Amino acid sequence: MKKQKPTPVELTPEQIYKHLDRYVVGQEKAKRAVAIAAYQHIKRISHPGLKKSGIVKKSNVLLIGPTGCGKTYLARRLAEILELPFAIADATEYTEAGYYGKDVEVMAGELLQRAGGNVALAEMGIIFIDEIDKVARKSDHGRTGSGGRDIGGEGVQQSLLRMLEGQKMYIPENVTQHWNKHDFVLLDTTNILFICAGTFSDLRAEKIPNPPGFSTKGLPEKARFKKITNEDLTRHGMIPELLGRLPVMVRMDELSPEDLLRVLTEPPDSLVNQYKELMKADDIELVFEVEALKAMVAECQKRKVGARGLRGLMEEVLHDHLFDAPNMRGQTLAITPTYVHERLAKAE
Repeated sequence: MKKQKPTPVELTPEQIYKHLDRYVVGQEKAKRAVAIAAYQHIKRISHPGLKKSGIVKKSNVLLIGPTGCGKTYLARRLAEILELPFAIADATEYTEAGYYGKDVEVMAGELLQRAGGNVALAEMGIIFIDEIDKVARKSDHGRTGSGGRDIGGEGVQQSLLRMLEGQKMYIPENVTQHWNKHDFVLLDTTNILFICAGTFSDLRAEKIPNPPGFSTKGLPEKARFKKITNEDLTRHGMIPELLGRLPVMVRMDELSPEDLLRVLTEPPDSLVNQYKELMKADDIELVFEVEALKAMVAECQKRKVGARGLRGLMEEVLHDHLFDAPNMRGQTLAITPTYVHERLAKAE
């Protein structure tokens, strides 16, 4: 295994934020918080004094928000600008050590794979753990010491503690054969940045109660919901020790119709740009009417899938054109709201 020491890209929080802002629509608070956490991460791994003293702890992040609001996308873009290896893990795939399922060490093994086997590079990478809310404690047995093990809930949280805190661990070299304990490498997770994410839908749905003589109806929609605290997360089933290792907690908002329309059109890699380029390769000019895009946004909101569902909708709408593209060279295709409604009606 390679141990060559890499040099991380040094950027200011403002530079990181501006890059994220080019791609991620809305979520201003989240972009700023992640930019600060990333800047501190770079300082910790590149500044000799901070690294040696060990006084400055990691700014691991917990993102809370509905599906399709950009949690994974935000983390992926962050890794891109920092030019660091990035691995995505689904918390629901892991179990407590010794039980059927993946051990948490496999997360770091996947990061090592993304780093091309370069241990030093992997040791300063980013691991994104999705669905962290799905490994909540399933009962109060853990609190009282009675009852059996919660191998897919609290057991996973307990296994994650030392990895998030930072410790030298034996990591499988081949993540497809993580059960083979003979092929491993020693990797230090002290300087790996962890970004955890979950919907926590039951907590996000808690609205502020109306005090006597006062109504919250006049407040903006997102201001009518209670702020999520560590105590709320503990009641949900997250153990305090894990929350203590996720000091930066950011609540992300559901994307509005205006935000979803911007997602379709504004980022450099927007779906409109992607499909235009795809059809251009077949010498076809693809034109979207604004009302047609609004119709897709309305359908997306109806399905409650967030920005993640926009690609599926685009595939449904353009299905016939994508199939016939090789036979339509030189043509201009206009996507109208009428055509969108017709296509979506056929897909039902």
